[in-house]
Order: sequence, then structure tokens, then C-alpha cells
Amino acid sequence: MTNEDILKALGNVQEPDLGKDLVTLNMVKDIVINGDNVSFTVVLTTPACPMKDMIQGACINAVKLLVNKNAVVTVNFTSNTSSNRKDTKSILSGVKNIIAVVSGKGGVGKSSVSANFALALAQGGAKVGLMDADIYGPSQHIMFGIRGERPLMKDVNGKGLIVPIEKFGIKIMSIGLLIDEKQAVVWRGPMVSSAIKQFVSDVEWGDLDYLIIDMPPGTGDIHLTIMQTVPVTGVIVVTTPQTIALADAKKGIAMFGQAQLKVPVIGLVENMSYFTPVELPESKYYIFGKDGGKNLAEEFDIPFLGQIPIVQSIREGGDIGVPVMVSDDAISKKAFSNFAGNAVRGIAMRNAQLAPTEIQEVV
Repeated sequence: MTNEDILKALGNVQEPDLGKDLVTLNMVKDIVINGDNVSFTVVLTTPACPMKDMIQGACINAVKLLVNKNAVVTVNFTSNTSSNRKDTKSILSGVKNIIAVVSGKGGVGKSSVSANFALALAQGGAKVGLMDADIYGPSQHIMFGIRGERPLMKDVNGKGLIVPIEKFGIKIMSIGLLIDEKQAVVWRGPMVSSAIKQFVSDVEWGDLDYLIIDMPPGTGDIHLTIMQTVPVTGVIVVTTPQTIALADAKKGIAMFGQAQLKVPVIGLVENMSYFTPVELPESKYYIFGKDGGKNLAEEFDIPFLGQIPIVQSIREGGDIGVPVMVSDDAISKKAFSNFAGNAVRGIAMRNAQLAPTEIQEVV
């Protein structure tokens, strides 16, 4: 066996999402051959890659079938999270992907989805930050059990920066960490926009694979400010199957489909899809309707990222500051993991196939 033999064989292994072979994509590194033993490293587009087992099996089969049927093949994995930023030297230079989680209306569980999405990515090995951009109704400080905590300040090159609080392996920043919880935020639009810009420029986010932004509901000032301030990789839309929620979700999708906004929709996730009682694990009750989000994704020709059930532990986890992704609820964790896996695949495909990410100039 030679290195050339191995590369020729692996040239037949397709990366499932990007549609090209591993060798063409320059994903094969460090080939070592010792008799019938061969090992090499496959560089994934994200540490949270859900297709790892499929790629491993395909690599082993290719070497055995095309090179040496007696080969003992060891496939190692590393990752280099894909990014497609047009200007990496500007704001948030250490952040590879900025993902905005949006919803057309409140009450669809957008913050719960954002929190558990961020945790699912971190559990897959990615470096993740979570920005709570819902200035009027912040909730991430509650969901992560850091109410009452205050972030520290750090001097960086003569500039004072806020150090985000770290919990469960991710960096978190919320207006709820800076103000008295009993006080309402009564600010006009310019003040809110200023606060959002500070969350971007005055917080030491450092190097991240993904910065998840929990957006406020609707399509207002904060959305435009974010798009004008940072290069957003894409948005994820959250809805429930209910007709009213779907009607508002359409507006959220339409916002990013306008000519002046060139921000792609990574996909849509349907929350509160069905209820399954603990005592009847095989039963599903579609309280808010069935497959509304799935049908909406098909209507707008955007990827459907998954369904999240109504589970008491999701609500309880958010209330007590222990999100379900760090609990022992296997069913809910699987639903969020599947959604996160589909999302990171969508992000990698977006980076490979679409125009570079850039700050939007919204009139």
C-alpha cells in the first residue's frame, strides 16, 4: 500500500453534504502505513458533524475494497469549522459563524431552542457563545442559572471589555446580567441599538466556532441593527405548528428574503410539535396541530431542521437554570441533538455553496 493508493481510494468517498469527495475537499491528512495497518485523519467541517460514523464506514470500505482487503484501517477525526466571512479582520474577528435564531412572534420557545442549540454544539466539541439580544425580555440568564451574577471587566489594549459569563461550557451575555431584574428596560430604539452594538464590540467573545444570537420576536430595530453590525452567517427560524405562529413565521422568513437583506435562512425548526405522556411513550398528541412547520418549510423551499416535542422537563430546566441538554432527559436531548446536527450541516453547506458572509447595508 502507498499513500497514492489510499488517496485514490478515498477519492471515491463523498462528503454527504458538500457533494464532493474527501480528497478534492482536502479533508484527508496524515496518512501512515505500516504493513497492513493504515491510519489517516479526516478533517471535518465542524466538530459537531452528525455524519462522522457514515464517513468512517465509507473510508474503511473504500480502502478494503480498492486497496487491500486485509487492511486494518484506523480513521481519526479532527475538525476545522468552516467559515465564509468576507472580512475576518473587522468586528468579532475570532468568530467563525454568527447564527441568529429568530421567530415571528413570542411564546414559541425561541430562547429555549437557542439555549439548547448552543449546548448541543458545545457538547459536540465546538467553541460556542450565546448572546441574548432580547433587550426588553431577556431570559438566558435565567435559563442558565446565573441570575444575580455580574460579568467582570478586562482591560485589552487600553480598552475595557466585558467578560461573558461561562456556564456549561459556553460563553453567555445578556442584558439581564447588567440590570436589576425588577427594573423594566424602557428604552427607545436608538438606545436599544446602542446596547446591541456594545454586546458585539465591548464584550470579549474571543475565538468561537459559533456565536448564537437569541433574537427578540418580530422583525424590528434589533434585527436590522444586528445585520448592519455583524456578518451574520444565517438565520434559524423557530415556530410552532399552530396556524397563528406559522402566519408570523412567514413574516420572519420574508424579512430575510428581501433584496436588501442577503442573509440566508439555514432552516426552520418546529417547537412544541407534539406531547408524549411519560406513561404512554408511544403516543403523540398534536396539541397545536400537526406538521405545520414542516409544511411551511416546504412552501418556502427552506430546510426543515427538526421537531422538538412538548416535554415538562424542557420547561422545568429553563426555570431552574439547568437546560434540558445538560439533564438526563434522553428523549428531549435526542430531539435537540438531531436538530443541531441538521443545523450544522446546513451551515457547512451554506459556507461551501453561497456568497461570503458580510455586514448588510440596510437602507
